[in-house]
Amino acid sequence: MSENGYTAAELDEAQDRFGVRFPPDLYDLLCKQRIADGYDWTGPADPIERALRWPLEGLLFDVEEAGLWWPEWGARPSNKEDRAALLSEVVNAAPKLIPLLAHRYLPEQPQEAGNPVFSVYQSDIIIYGADLEDWLRVESDQTYTARPQPSRRPIDFWSLAVERSGDPEFMSPL
Repeated sequence: MSENGYTAAELDEAQDRFGVRFPPDLYDLLCKQRIADGYDWTGPADPIERALRWPLEGLLFDVEEAGLWWPEWGARPSNKEDRAALLSEVVNAAPKLIPLLAHRYLPEQPQEAGNPVFSVYQSDIIIYGADLEDWLRVESDQTYTARPQPSRRPIDFWSLAVERSGDPEFMSPL
């Protein structure tokens, strides 16, 4: 962690700039200190904009390259553009993921402390911390093991993605 946090004005500007709302535990943390090697919410926009697009782009990759398709999405469209449009609609309806560090994300909703931290790499989506505090310990202490999964709060779409991560039932040969 960096010694210096962001000011409230900087965080409010970042939320407006990137169209996100930090849950209160993340807001409080970022006021106290910055995440070492994490995203700079006052720096150039490109890294954060790329990180905001990453979850959808990774899922789209697996839709096209690994045959990913969930039954909840309806019939798989026959063309790439329609598949991308449908998946974009589904992901955009899910709670937005706020980038923390690399491909680690905290869901924007619910707007309360205690949301789990997800690691998102294409459709390989796992819980990386039961909450923000747990994730910080996982990242900083190589001997620490994350809390048991039952302690996590379910998050629309993303928790289901965790359950289905790596399940061949949702991948089909192309």
